[in-house]
Amino acid sequence: MSRAVVVTGASRGIGRAVAEAFAAGGDRVAVHYGSRRGAAEETLAGLAGSGHVLVAGDVGTPQGAEAVIEAAVDGLGGVDVLINNAAVNVAHPLDRTSFEDWQRAWRRTVDVNLLGAAHLSYCAARNMIEREVAGRIINVGSRGAFRGEPDHPAYGASKAALQAMGQSLAVHLAPYGIGVASVAPGFVQTERVAERLTDEVREQSPFGRVASPQDIAAAVHHLASPEALWSSGAVLDVNGASYLR
Repeated sequence: MSRAVVVTGASRGIGRAVAEAFAAGGDRVAVHYGSRRGAAEETLAGLAGSGHVLVAGDVGTPQGAEAVIEAAVDGLGGVDVLINNAAVNVAHPLDRTSFEDWQRAWRRTVDVNLLGAAHLSYCAARNMIEREVAGRIINVGSRGAFRGEPDHPAYGASKAALQAMGQSLAVHLAPYGIGVASVAPGFVQTERVAERLTDEVREQSPFGRVASPQDIAAAVHHLASPEALWSSGAVLDVNGASYLR
């Protein structure tokens, strides 16, 4: 049966690959974007199947997050699966950042990466509960939550909190049949981090490369499947053995 899937931050990179994976599996996808409308339209145009929609909004505000879910419900008839992928990652090394810029980096990162996902999860889960749907919420976390992000501490902290939130929601939402899980990728070959993908970074994995967006999408798609319900509460490392815990 075709599911209604919301993928945040789907204009490019991991989000685009996730949207493509669900569409290829026969699901209807709400492609979310914050500011890159043209790229999001390219994602939408490239999806297999039909019934997909484009939704816009700043998930870094409660009103924006609520509007994204409302638009998805209007366009798809409800939400069966939410993928919390939208994120920001602003460098702010403590020894080279002014206190004002430090505050701005933390505020925006937490607003989008953590609170945005929390508000989206609330609105999507309430829709699932009202419709009595055994839905799924999958968070795109990060290896940095465990390994540390010395130049991007707010990013690492927000992803650690996101993964912890997912585990709390997994326990709370289980009685409704709703599964919640997270993936924790390492470096991924995307435009956002292209300049950071040095040979040294690639050699962190014994495979000698970084992940493709499709590597992460495959894990997300699996965790959102009916067969993966018993993985609810899990944080799945998807880092090519570059960091083991």
